Amino acid sequence: MDIFKDTLPWYVAGPLIGLMVPLLLLLGNRQFGVSASFQDLCAWCVRQKDGYFRWDPSNNGWRLWLVLGMICGALILSYTVPATPVDISEATRSDLRGLGISQQSGLYPQELFGGAGGFSILQILVCLLSGLLVGFGTRYAGGCTSGHSIMGLAQFSLASLVATIAFFAGGLLMTHLIFPSLLPALLHG
Repeated sequence: MDIFKDTLPWYVAGPLIGLMVPLLLLLGNRQFGVSASFQDLCAWCVRQKDGYFRWDPSNNGWRLWLVLGMICGALILSYTVPATPVDISEATRSDLRGLGISQQSGLYPQELFGGAGGFSILQILVCLLSGLLVGFGTRYAGGCTSGHSIMGLAQFSLASLVATIAFFAGGLLMTHLIFPSLLPALLHG
């Protein structure tokens, strides 16, 4: 599959993502957001007539196709595109070595995410707790990064600006404070 040999540069991919906003609004009066798509997927599975997981395919069916397409696309790519080395700077490699992560050849540090020895109980618990917190946070914020940072900011939404700032602040807090303090336990737990 030669189409996947090189990725789109940021100056092509960014405008294409940006063009999705007016196209969704003009062609279908639709809002883009991935967390709402996963809510639709859960609603489709549960199929309540009333309540949080009520399913209305006439309004939300397109988002179900969006999330199913993302899942299928990721699975297809994971089996068809060969893994390539990650190109990160020497400064980042040095920082990772300082944190105890020596295996840096793949898309993620194998010492942190299982590797040949499998996941530890602590790693599984941290992943489950993290997933629950991300899910709670996206619903509490009224959307995810794609909904707020792409769609909401394009519509000059103050709530989306606040949410986007909170997303970045949370990422910085996790990267520089929480993750370094959790890492020794995750690597050796």
